[in-house]
Amino acid sequence: MKVVMIHGQSHKGSTYHIAEMIAEKLKGEITEFFLPKDFDEFCVGCANCFEKSEMLCPHYEQLKPITEAIDQADVMILASPVYVYHVTGAMKAFLDHYGYRWMVHRPEESMFAKQAVCISTAAGRGMKSTNRDMADSTFFWGVAKTYKYGVAVAAVSWDNVKPDLKKRIDKKTTAIANRIKKNVGYIKPGIKTKAFFHIVRLMQKNGWNEADINYWDEKGWTEKKRPWKMKTAGLDKYR
Repeated sequence: MKVVMIHGQSHKGSTYHIAEMIAEKLKGEITEFFLPKDFDEFCVGCANCFEKSEMLCPHYEQLKPITEAIDQADVMILASPVYVYHVTGAMKAFLDHYGYRWMVHRPEESMFAKQAVCISTAAGRGMKSTNRDMADSTFFWGVAKTYKYGVAVAAVSWDNVKPDLKKRIDKKTTAIANRIKKNVGYIKPGIKTKAFFHIVRLMQKNGWNEADINYWDEKGWTEKKRPWKMKTAGLDKYR
């Protein structure tokens, strides 16, 4: 199993430690990136990725190592502490660069066989909206299953989190990891994802964006082919 972790901050606080707990329990090959250290660019709104090709994004080469790691992974872990009820600016800037991969444009086929985990922590509140920021992207990328885990740690550092809470976190992360391991290679998108895909499929039959239309036609998705039925989307099941 290959696991890619995207940390929305470079310091190693509570969010980092919880993400690490899940990754370690998955017992896979782990690749980690820390934002903004490993990617620090803002989307400039040039629309090249939408209208022409993602390769024309001015930050394409800098983002490429992360993109390749995501595409090769069975499981993605997106982790961000709560910053004013939302993800960190670094995480938001990172996710902005993958707008072209939303289902309404050109989703990556392998996403439909992946699982993702969105993790957030705060001293008090805001985990739900923060996880939603990340889960919105995983859903619209076509990720088959997204788990969300938010924790009010009542502390500003991991060292100050109470032992009883750490025990509950350990129990919850074990449960999430076990569910992921059980589903690797067999997961398929739910009805909500399939329904949205079908709506977009009808749109692309009479679309307006040539880059998107050509992509969907080449994949055969406007006809009978579906990304979750492709053998290449099976990840570890076929490795």
